[in-house]
Amino acid sequence: MRHENTLEPGGTALVIIDMQESFRDAISDFTEVAARIALVAHAAQLLGVPVVVTEQYPKGLGHTAGEIRTVLPEGVEPVEKTAFSSCGADQFVARLDSLGARQILVCGIEAHICVNQTSHDLLARGFQVHLLVDCITARAAQNRQAGLDKMRQSGALPSSTEMALFELMRDARHEQFKAIQRLIK
Repeated sequence: MRHENTLEPGGTALVIIDMQESFRDAISDFTEVAARIALVAHAAQLLGVPVVVTEQYPKGLGHTAGEIRTVLPEGVEPVEKTAFSSCGADQFVARLDSLGARQILVCGIEAHICVNQTSHDLLARGFQVHLLVDCITARAAQNRQAGLDKMRQSGALPSSTEMALFELMRDARHEQFKAIQRLIK
C-alpha cells in the first residue's frame, strides 16, 4: 500500500519556476541548481511526467537557462508571468488543470518569493506540493532557508532529486531505471 505523501507516477507534474539566465550572476549556486533541474526535467521526460515552466517578465529577465531548455520535452513553452505566484497567470493554472496531476514537484527561484507564493497558492488549490530542496535557491542563503521553512510549515513536503525520481520509479525493474541511474551518477 502506498502512503499518500509518496509520489504517484500517473498523478505528478514538474513545475520549473523562473530559472532565467539573468539570475545566473546574482545567485551563487545558479549553475549547479540549473544542472540539477535539467537532470530532473530530462528524467521527467523519460518517466512521462509532464513539465510546466514559468518565466518572470522575460522581456526584462531573459529566458529559461539554456541547460534546462535543451532537455525540455518537445512542445513545452514557458508561461510568461508578472505575478510572483505562477498561479497568478491564467495560462499556468489552465495547464496544470489540463494535466490532471494532484502532486506537484516544485523547483526554481527564488525560494522566498516566486517559489514560496506559487507553492502556497498550489496548496490553497488542493495540490500536494513536493519541494525539490536541492533544486530551489535564492540570492541569499537566509532567504532560501526562510522560504523553505515557511513552505514546509504550510504543508509542502520536502523532497530531493533522487528521492522524487526513485518514488516515481518504485522498483529497480522499472523500464527507465538504468537510464535514470546513469543521469544521477
